[in-house]
Amino acid sequence: MEPPTLGSVAKTIRRTGAQAYRAIMFLVVSVLAGILVAGLFLPLVNLAKSTVDTAAVASENVPMDFLAPPQSVRSEVKLANGETLAYFFDENRVYVPLADISPAMKRAQLAIEDHRFYDHGALDMRATLRALVRNTAGSSDVQGGSSITQQYVKMVQVSIAAAKDDREGIARAQARTVARKAQELRYAIAVEKQLSKDEILERYLNIAYYGDGAYGVEVAAQHFFNTSAKDLDLQQAAMLAGFVQNPYATNPTRYPSIALERRNVVLNRMVELGWATSDEAAAAKNYGWDQARVRNFPNGCVGTRYPFLCDYVKRTIEKQPSFGPTPAERLSNLKRGGYTIETKIDERTQDAAQNAIDARLDPRDPVISVVAMVEPGTGQILAMAQSRPVMGDKLALGETYYNYAVNGPMSKNDMGGAEGYQPGSTFKAFTAAAALEKGIGLGQSYDAAAKMNFRGQVFQSCAGSFRSPDYSVSNSTGVNGPMNMMRGMAYSVNTYFVQLERQAGICNTTRMTEKLGVELASQGSFNDFSHFPSFTLGAAEVTPLSMAVAYATFAARGKMCEPVILERMTDRDGKELPVPDANCRQVIEPRVADQMNALMQNVMSGTGTRAVVPGGYPQAGKTGTTDGNQAVWFMGYTPTVSAASMIAIDKTHPYWKSNSYYRSRPSLKGIRLPYSRYWMEGSGSGDVGQDIYRPAMSAALIGKPKTGFARVSTPSRDAVEGNFKRDDENNRSSSSSSSSSSSSSSSQRGG
Repeated sequence: MEPPTLGSVAKTIRRTGAQAYRAIMFLVVSVLAGILVAGLFLPLVNLAKSTVDTAAVASENVPMDFLAPPQSVRSEVKLANGETLAYFFDENRVYVPLADISPAMKRAQLAIEDHRFYDHGALDMRATLRALVRNTAGSSDVQGGSSITQQYVKMVQVSIAAAKDDREGIARAQARTVARKAQELRYAIAVEKQLSKDEILERYLNIAYYGDGAYGVEVAAQHFFNTSAKDLDLQQAAMLAGFVQNPYATNPTRYPSIALERRNVVLNRMVELGWATSDEAAAAKNYGWDQARVRNFPNGCVGTRYPFLCDYVKRTIEKQPSFGPTPAERLSNLKRGGYTIETKIDERTQDAAQNAIDARLDPRDPVISVVAMVEPGTGQILAMAQSRPVMGDKLALGETYYNYAVNGPMSKNDMGGAEGYQPGSTFKAFTAAAALEKGIGLGQSYDAAAKMNFRGQVFQSCAGSFRSPDYSVSNSTGVNGPMNMMRGMAYSVNTYFVQLERQAGICNTTRMTEKLGVELASQGSFNDFSHFPSFTLGAAEVTPLSMAVAYATFAARGKMCEPVILERMTDRDGKELPVPDANCRQVIEPRVADQMNALMQNVMSGTGTRAVVPGGYPQAGKTGTTDGNQAVWFMGYTPTVSAASMIAIDKTHPYWKSNSYYRSRPSLKGIRLPYSRYWMEGSGSGDVGQDIYRPAMSAALIGKPKTGFARVSTPSRDAVEGNFKRDDENNRSSSSSSSSSSSSSSSQRGG
């Protein structure tokens, strides 16, 4: 049998005659009180006076949810300067202590909901009976009789059910049945036995829903009036207090006149109680509704200043077991746990990287550009910018949901990326590192002819030695002939590095690439590429962020640090939480890294000349251009910042399929982009090194020390370059001005 509802009782009474009214009312009140008291095993007199002191309830069994602060508190992500980047929440709430809530707000809420709150127990019998009489008599002024404590209990039950997406639980918590009211009162009595009146009021004001997505008085003050709970004045407090009973119907952003009328009801009640003077209330009523003061809080990353950095923060937390046993629970904890998440993202550096891209490219162009910066020795991400900076699904407007700097779903570690990009000759650095580690010196010389075929030559894969099939390689920078490693790297000589890879071993090169921190954009490992002589020319698809990590390893003298974005986290109580560690470790000997830094600094007077940052900073780097000029790169670093910058064809863009101009030339060389009208050279030195990397890095280095790289004991320049020095001088001018002027028939371009 269904329990009787208050509505059914009222209908029964209305059908009676006036003479029988008093008798039936006496019976109804007696029955109701009897049910409540029987459910509690309490004397009625004590229930009316002070049930808190005499309740014979097993209060220790009350659910902890009623005693703890509200379960759901929003989390906040901050930039290095303390500015808020984003919020995450299921319920937009910030918990504040009672002392940080204005007296006007406390008085207004009590005036309209439970003015005798500090005088009665869990149940205000006088208000309950008065409301019952008026409501059952058919009055149009429907009243509620629940105390603040009872309302708090119901709000907690609704909040718990909502967190579980339990619609039936929400309905049960709000059902107008005597059974539900009896349970609510039983819990309310237990709450009052455990908590003080101030503690209950504090929790009530923080859990209450004030409408328009604002949970708790602090966020309500921020949202509706762009102020804080402690600074609410009388008219603001009265308006907020009036929302709780029906936050939807009184939402001032939709129904301002209704909200103002409700505010005035609260003000009148405060005057009746002597909690505000007539003059104060009259002055408060003169205020209208100011829509311009409404402050909205985006939930999540879309619409934030740096949405893809924000998304990287979210995905980092989702992958950390310390934040919950499953990704879903970790995300729930992020939205409900009240975390304060501090990052080392420097807005000046991030903006500089973004501005450098925006100055050259349009988000609608059929290319993708990325700048990713990390701090050597810590792995801290300093910037991640891309040519499509707005998160969304409208490609026609240049929007995307992909973070092109990181791995996507095809990799082992999906961080929201799309696909990887071939890095071209930037991989030559890993061949050089493998060679140096093996004991092959910077003076190692080969005759690097303009074009060579390596058919039949023996290479070493991770599975053993093999003979190369027909494999023809050409140089692209106009520098050929006998040379050593310094010259070969300075001018990115393809035929030199395939020979160096053969001597160092492809397997050693792939293993070096992996331990330096480079990540494949697909499943498998770099060892799978150890039977391809083209590996040194950038055959594998990788992510820009991991390339910045690898070059940072050279800068940090062989210490590889995994990329991290979280610097510090605290929970809602200010307790510090463990954040993912960069797992810094020595992966190559300092002497090898020092030699690499000397080698890569030499590039800045070769193919990297156009990327040099002014100001006297120590600099190293490497250009990269893939076969067919489908991607161009510049990798650059100092002892304090490492940056990967690139432009690549967006193979998924309709222009490369439907537009005859682009369909006929799937290359970045010599094309004009349709929206930015930028003319592409198709080179890592100009398009990226000069036009994107240099302005981005120039801003990133402001204020950084000009400390040089560690000195390394290497042969003198004359000894290293020997007879090649004259050729170097003859070729320096032409090759540094156009690193991709020569045609190439190799499977991978240099540069």
